[in-house]
Amino acid sequence: MIETTETIDEFLARHGAEVEEAVRKAAAAEILPRFRRLAAHEVDQKTGPHDLVTDADRKAEQYLTEALGTLLPGSVVVGEEAVHADPSVYGAIQGEAPVWIVDPVDGTRQFVHGDPGFCTLVALALDGVVRASWTYAPAHDQLATAIRGRGAFLDGERLYAGPARPGHDLRVATSHPDYTTQEQKRALLGLWTDGVAPRACGSAGLEYLAVARGESDATAFSWEAAWDHAAGLLLVEEAGGVHLTRTGEPFRIRGGNELPFTAARDAATARRVRELLSAS
Repeated sequence: MIETTETIDEFLARHGAEVEEAVRKAAAAEILPRFRRLAAHEVDQKTGPHDLVTDADRKAEQYLTEALGTLLPGSVVVGEEAVHADPSVYGAIQGEAPVWIVDPVDGTRQFVHGDPGFCTLVALALDGVVRASWTYAPAHDQLATAIRGRGAFLDGERLYAGPARPGHDLRVATSHPDYTTQEQKRALLGLWTDGVAPRACGSAGLEYLAVARGESDATAFSWEAAWDHAAGLLLVEEAGGVHLTRTGEPFRIRGGNELPFTAARDAATARRVRELLSAS
C-alpha cells in the first residue's frame, strides 16, 4: 500500500505492476469467461438499445474498484457503471483525492455481439491531470500503458505515433451520428472533404490505441465521459500525439470542453482536424 508521504510517481514506480495485474485479473475473472457466452439475462439496456451493460461490466468494475482502492488508500474510483447507478459519483473527478477512472468493458456493444474489439480502461488522475493509464484488450491479450513523462508502451514496446503519411487521406474515427447533437453533426460534417477518410468509431479505447500506434491518424469525438477518454488521451500524448478541442485547447477530463474534439498522431494533424471541426 502507498505510504502517507509517497507521491503518485513513487506509487506508480512501486505498484505499477500490481495495477497491471489487477486489470488482467479483472478481465480473466469477470470478462473473458462471459465473452461469446452471455446469457440473455446477463445483458441489459441503460438509456436505450445502443447503450448496453452486461454482468461482465458490473462485476469487472466491482473487482477493479476493490483492488485499486486497496492499492492506493485515500483514492476514489469513478467507474462507468457506478456513475450510471449514482450520477453524483462523477463529481469525484473534481476533487483533490487521486481518482481511478474505470471503464470495465469499453465497447460493450462489440462484446455483446462476440466481436473482440473491446477493452478495459483504467486511468489514474490527480488534480484533473491524468498521470497514468492502462488499456487492456483481453481478447487479444494486449496491454498498452502510459505514465506521464515516461512514454507509452504496448506489451513493453515503446509506441511512437509519428507524422501522418504524406499523400494519403487522413484516417479519422468519428462519433456515430446516433450519439451527436445537430450542432455536433454539422461540425463532424466538416470531415467529409478531400484528403480525409472518416469512419464511425468502435471502442474508443482501441481507437486511441490505433492513433498511438500510428495505424490511424485521428479521432473526432463528441462526448465527454472521462472513462472513455482519460486512458487513451494520455496514451496518445505519450506516443507523441496531441489533443485539441474546437477552441484549440487540450481536452479536460473535468469537463467544460467545446465539442467535438480531436486526438491526433501529431500536432499538424490535430490542427487540421480541429480546423475542419470548427469550420461550420
